[in-house]
Amino acid sequence: MMLRIKRVPTVVSNYQKEEMEDGSRHAGGCGRNCLRSCCLPGAKLPLYAFKKANKVDTEKAFFGSEKKEPPVEFLDSLLLGEWEERMQRGLFRYDVTACETKVIPGDYGFVAQLNEGRHLKKRPTEFRVDKVLQPFDGNKFNFTKVGQEEVLFQFEASEDDEVQFFPSAPIDIDNSPSVVAINVSPIDYGHVLLIPRILECLPQRIDRESFLLALYMAVEAGNPYFRVGYNSLGAFATINHLHFQAYYLATPFPIERAPSKKITTTKDGVKISDILNYPVRGLVFEGGNSLEALSNAVSDACICLQQNNIPHNVLITDSGKRIFLFPQCYAEKQALGEVSSELLDTQVNPAVWEISGHIVLKRKKDYDEASNENAWRLLAEVSLSEERIQEVKELIFEAICCNPDQGDAINRTTADEESNDNPPTHDGDTLLGSHLALVPV
Repeated sequence: MMLRIKRVPTVVSNYQKEEMEDGSRHAGGCGRNCLRSCCLPGAKLPLYAFKKANKVDTEKAFFGSEKKEPPVEFLDSLLLGEWEERMQRGLFRYDVTACETKVIPGDYGFVAQLNEGRHLKKRPTEFRVDKVLQPFDGNKFNFTKVGQEEVLFQFEASEDDEVQFFPSAPIDIDNSPSVVAINVSPIDYGHVLLIPRILECLPQRIDRESFLLALYMAVEAGNPYFRVGYNSLGAFATINHLHFQAYYLATPFPIERAPSKKITTTKDGVKISDILNYPVRGLVFEGGNSLEALSNAVSDACICLQQNNIPHNVLITDSGKRIFLFPQCYAEKQALGEVSSELLDTQVNPAVWEISGHIVLKRKKDYDEASNENAWRLLAEVSLSEERIQEVKELIFEAICCNPDQGDAINRTTADEESNDNPPTHDGDTLLGSHLALVPV
C-alpha cells in the first residue's frame, strides 16, 4: 500500500518554477543563475574552510587561549551577516523576525511561534511517506535549482588544518562542494540549509561523511543557541535532496531539559541514553573518544533506521556535544487516518524542530491557546510505543555493535518523572514578550 500526504509545507526557492515553463536550456545559462551546469561555468562563491577537530568535549578545543583566532567569526560575522544581507535584498518569502514567539509556562518551556507566513507559502506536493529511502528525481525540485545568490558560502575542510575564509572561490564542479544556503521559508533567525556535495544530487539519506560534516558545522559554530537538525523522508523532509537545517534560538530547546538514563557506552566511548519523561521517545548520544566516533555512532544508527524503513529526526545541540535521535510515526498515522481531526486542523507537521519543542503554529487561535498540555498531546502522537521503541533500539544496538548495560544512573535536568505518557504538572517559566527576546544580539 502506498501512503501519501497531499500538501505539506516546504522549502521553496524563489527561482523554482515548473519545468514545463522553461523546457529549453541554453549554453549561456538558463537566466536564473542557478547551480546547474547551465550556469556554473566560471561561477565563484565565498568559501569557509574549517579546521578538523579531534575532540568535541574539551574546552580548550573551542575556547582555550591556545586556539588561533579564526580570520572571521563563523556565525556572528559571516553566517548571520550574509543571512541578514539576503533579508535586506528581499530573498525571503516573509519576515520571520516579525513572528510572535513565546515560551509556554511549564517545566520544559515549550516554545510557540505564530508563523502565518509559512502557512501561506505552501505548494502542492505528493510523496511517499511510507518509504524512507527513495531515489533522487532530478525532474522534481532540488537545490541545484536555487539561485546562486541564495548560497551564503561553500563549507569545506581546510587543506592545511587552519581556519580560512576566501571571499570569492571557484566552484569545483569535479569535486562537488558542500554549501550553506538560506532557507527562503525560515522558521527562525539565521535559518540556513547545509547541503553536502550539492552537485552529486544525493537523496535525503544519512551517510557517515555527510553527517560528520553537519557535526563539524555545529562544532565550528561554537554557539549553544545554534542547533543543526535533520528530517528523513517519512518524518517531514519535503525535499528529496540531502540537506540539514540549522538556526538560532536563544533559549533552551525543551528536549535539552529532559532527563536521560544511560543505556550503554560503545567501545569508542560514546554514551547512549534513553530520553525520559518527554512526549517523544528517543535516544541521546554524547561523548566518545573522538568527534568521528560520536558521528559514526549516530550516523550508523540512522543508516540502520533507513535500512529498516523507520522515519526519524535528528537534533545536534551543545555545539556538537549532544545528539538526539527520534524514530517517529506521525506521518504514517496521519496517512492512515489515525490522528484526531483536532490535531490535523492545526496543520502542524511535527518535524525535528517541533519534536524538540519549538512548535511552529499556523493559526492565531492555536497560538493564543498554546499550553504545555496541548504541546505534549501533539508530540505524544509522534512517538513510537514503548514496545516498538524497544524493538527499534535493539536494531540500533546490533547495528553499532554494543550491548545495553543495566542499572545505570539517571541524568536529570528539570524533571524527576520517568514516564513519557504525561506532561509535568508544574508551571514556572514566564512568557517572553517579543520575538527579539529570542534573537542573539
